[in-house]
Amino acid sequence: MSRPYAKLPGWIDHGVIPLVNVVVAFLVAGLVVLLVGESPVEAARLMLRGAFGYGEGFGFTLYYATNFLFTGLAVAVAFHGGLFNIGGEGQAYVGGLGAALVGLTLGAVLPWYLNLPLAIVASAAFGAAWAFLPGVLQAKRDSHIVITTIMFNFIASALMVYLLVNVLRPVGSMQPETVAFADGGRLPRLDALFSLLGMDLGGAPLNVSFFVALAAAFGVWLLIWRTRLGYEIRTLGHSPRAARYAGMSQTRLTVTIMLISGGLAGMMALNSVMGDQYRLQLNFPAGAGFVGIAVALMGRGHPAGILPAALLFGVLYQGGAELAFDMPAISRDMIVIIQGLVILFAGALENMLRPGIGAAFQFVRLRPAQGVVETGEAR
Repeated sequence: MSRPYAKLPGWIDHGVIPLVNVVVAFLVAGLVVLLVGESPVEAARLMLRGAFGYGEGFGFTLYYATNFLFTGLAVAVAFHGGLFNIGGEGQAYVGGLGAALVGLTLGAVLPWYLNLPLAIVASAAFGAAWAFLPGVLQAKRDSHIVITTIMFNFIASALMVYLLVNVLRPVGSMQPETVAFADGGRLPRLDALFSLLGMDLGGAPLNVSFFVALAAAFGVWLLIWRTRLGYEIRTLGHSPRAARYAGMSQTRLTVTIMLISGGLAGMMALNSVMGDQYRLQLNFPAGAGFVGIAVALMGRGHPAGILPAALLFGVLYQGGAELAFDMPAISRDMIVIIQGLVILFAGALENMLRPGIGAAFQFVRLRPAQGVVETGEAR
């Protein structure tokens, strides 16, 4: 029988261990860079420069991080309830339909600051609706949530293709996309705000949905750790038997968790649909729903950890694109390998280094006490 891991302080469990895992992942990635005959130090410098070295790169980094923050929070809420929602991609896709309907119908009627709350509600409602049936199937029929959410990703993709080709595509256009939103359906970019800090965002599509994502992170923290519903969610995730013994409805909680998770994933569409493309296009989530799984794992399901994890993957996306351009020997496929190594060490191998770190912590903590005992014996 395996021995359980020792209880570690939160700053080690949620800070030190994920950081060490990331460092090990990048060390292994450095070996991959060496194999192709390039300098890992120079590759790291180019990646960081592409992500943070100038205003436009930094804007793109935060833009990608916004997507990953929404989907990471969505996965984290499900994790706390003992569910593995792998359908964030499909829920974000359908959430884009809700945001697009607001932009198409009210973009020419209301200003953006009135359309934004409506779009938040619409995108969250459509994403939650897409997660509702998998939640019901899990709660009522014990269908595996991983299987059903994966299936719903494919169904969402097929549904959106049909709608964009046959329903929402304007007459006379060959492009599978909606018409562009009017000004009221476009979220303003943050160029003016960053210009006050002396940064020029250039063509980076960073927009006010970044602040919506930060508010969502704070809201998830309040929900999970400061409300009765959050306590019930965590109880169900730790022990379904204890939850049932306490009189909690497992069916109600399972469906509620999936609705919240799907709603958060659906809100990711705000960033792409209303903040960048200003229309609904095919495949706009671009894998953000799956990256959210790695972000939630690396952040240990806590918004304080998900924020830097989302930023890290923003760096990998933006800095990786710059690296592939400036260092031709490192292709885009190798950037994917580096991302995969981070996911591997932060996810599948997240506990590989825990015993060693735990032993080191216990040694450092007990060393002063042993010194006190030895001093007392000498006297």
